[in-house]
Amino acid sequence: MHLDPLAILTAFGLIFLAELPDKTMFASLAMGTRMRPLYVWFGTSSAFIVHVAIAVGAGGLIGLLPDWIVKVVSAALFAFGAFMLLRSGGGDDDEDGEIKTVTGFWPVYSTAFMAVFISEWGDLTQITTANLAASNGTWSTAIGAAVALMSVSALALLAGRFIAKRVPLKTVQRIGGVCMLALAIWSVVEIFTG
Repeated sequence: MHLDPLAILTAFGLIFLAELPDKTMFASLAMGTRMRPLYVWFGTSSAFIVHVAIAVGAGGLIGLLPDWIVKVVSAALFAFGAFMLLRSGGGDDDEDGEIKTVTGFWPVYSTAFMAVFISEWGDLTQITTANLAASNGTWSTAIGAAVALMSVSALALLAGRFIAKRVPLKTVQRIGGVCMLALAIWSVVEIFTG
């Protein structure tokens, strides 16, 4: 196994910058306001590692999945997330003013894992990872890409925690729900424009 530091840095830089404005970052941010951020990070990171492994191991197989199916499932997951956030952030009927947070490891982990796993199929970062692996080496690209994706997720979760401490949770959840709804619409629009 040969590791090329330049290839690792190249993969990290390209993937980090490509993932920053990506819908997965915003989904992580929204999930982090409602669920335990560390559990969300474990779920998103696991999904990213699986995607990196798939991209570097068999990048050509991504093209076998119909793009519209991936986008429909992604849109459905984002719409479900929006529904959950908007439903819980809606009324003022909580007597003690607290909003219940999903805290169990497996429910949070599996939700975060599936949201990222499904929505990242055929994503720009996965395709870029596959292309970099072909030219810069498998292990170097895998390490750089995985660390970049996990870093963006951590950054989104930290930002979500920072915001949640300064803005009322109901407001954050409403904004997160609207963002998730926008991501669902964006995924549907991509079906017809992509």
